[in-house]
Amino acid sequence: MSTSDHVRAILGGTMQAYRADPAYRHRPDVHAELERIGRRLNQPMRIALAGTLKAGKSTLVNALVGEDIAPTDATEATRIVTSFRHGPTPKVTANHRDGRQSNVPIARTSGEQQRSLTFSFAGLNPDDIEDLDVQWPAAELVDATIIDTPGTSSLSRDVSERTLRLLVPADGVPRVDAVVFLLRTLNAADIALLKQIGELTGGETGALGVIGVASRADEIGAGRLDAMLSARDVATRFTAEMDKTGICQAVVPVSGLLALTARTLRQSEFVALEKLAGIQPAELTKAMLSADRFVREDDTLPVDAATRAALLERFGMFGLRISIAVLRAGISDAVALAAELLERSGLVALRDVIDQQFAQRSDLLKAHTALLSLRRFVQVNPIYAARAIQADIDPLLADTHAFEELRLLSQLRSRPTTLTEDEMASLRRLIGANGTDAASRLGLGAVAPGLGSDDGPRAAFAATQRWRRRADHPLNDPFTARACRAAVRSAEALVAEFHARGRQGGE
Repeated sequence: MSTSDHVRAILGGTMQAYRADPAYRHRPDVHAELERIGRRLNQPMRIALAGTLKAGKSTLVNALVGEDIAPTDATEATRIVTSFRHGPTPKVTANHRDGRQSNVPIARTSGEQQRSLTFSFAGLNPDDIEDLDVQWPAAELVDATIIDTPGTSSLSRDVSERTLRLLVPADGVPRVDAVVFLLRTLNAADIALLKQIGELTGGETGALGVIGVASRADEIGAGRLDAMLSARDVATRFTAEMDKTGICQAVVPVSGLLALTARTLRQSEFVALEKLAGIQPAELTKAMLSADRFVREDDTLPVDAATRAALLERFGMFGLRISIAVLRAGISDAVALAAELLERSGLVALRDVIDQQFAQRSDLLKAHTALLSLRRFVQVNPIYAARAIQADIDPLLADTHAFEELRLLSQLRSRPTTLTEDEMASLRRLIGANGTDAASRLGLGAVAPGLGSDDGPRAAFAATQRWRRRADHPLNDPFTARACRAAVRSAEALVAEFHARGRQGGE
């Protein structure tokens, strides 16, 4: 039985217990909350993007979705928690604090410089709105709901509290399954909030489902060609610092602006960049000494000032310099340029981490959220069966090996070990870095013709034996020994899985 099935069984028993208890039999609010916890298990995973003011959260939302759907200017919409989920047609609903709902008109601004979504609050008071629900027909939203939050360091206390009510609610019931936290610096306030988020999403066993982003990474290196290298150094430093307290699983440098531009690159922009790349390098270098100099009137440049200003707004100086460099290196079409910019923006690496840490384990993370919510619910609403319910919940929270795999995947990025490079790659693969199916864990490739029926079981058994020996190595430090023991348990689970398959096939 999977963890999700265990949770559903516990939840079903809990519902029966509350229906049978005279004190709760006629409490619709209690039964509605239990039903909400159950519904969440069948809904897409909820990932919140959080961080300080102007950290680039809305831009990163747009980059992840691949469309300009999250307003990025300082309008009322950026002061409200906004959920973006998949829907057949575009629709925005305002959820009021008194329980009412209102439709919010939407429009897309047109023009060469900007084509973004705007929400009209005519006749509505934004201060009375608890959150916004945006339905959008984007493939990226089918498996995950992305939640954009106001800055946690806003000068308006109410705006910051909107985010805190989502991330660290007073009742201790998790509202999200995972958090992507955007950092420009690492200050005491960010660390304190991350600790709170980690305690809530991970429970007593530490942070789970929290990754960091060194945001606006292109600005860390002042827009130079090597800006992302500087950003990676910063991300490594952030990771090492936060790993001491286990408050974050990984930190990835990302330029949200460049990522969004790469995903929405226009042919007209490619043509303009190609013209700029064609002039003398010394002449263009002089024009790109600063942003002000780049957009001033200059008849010697093959692109007019208005177009250059639009390019600067869309690419930033780092994006422009990278684009010129790769065009001169031989990139010859807009599709290839977009792919190159996307890779250099850091978004590909972030999506890989999100896939490994969140998407491949979405059922697990949702089950974990449900367990935490259910435990808190029983504590707040005492019942005769509370002790028995918690006795079912606590072992799952404490012993689920998949949670340990998640934490190790992040910690192996920064903690020193005595593992060789090959051993590290093998261990990461075995605990699910490349996928959670048996073939991916064992490095057997896709399950396809050519693999014998005994290849999987043999590989799983060999991995068990190998990592048992490695776990007993006398020179292991405590962390390396822990990682090796986790690998043993992962391999043993695969042996059991293949054994179960064999029994089913023989029946």
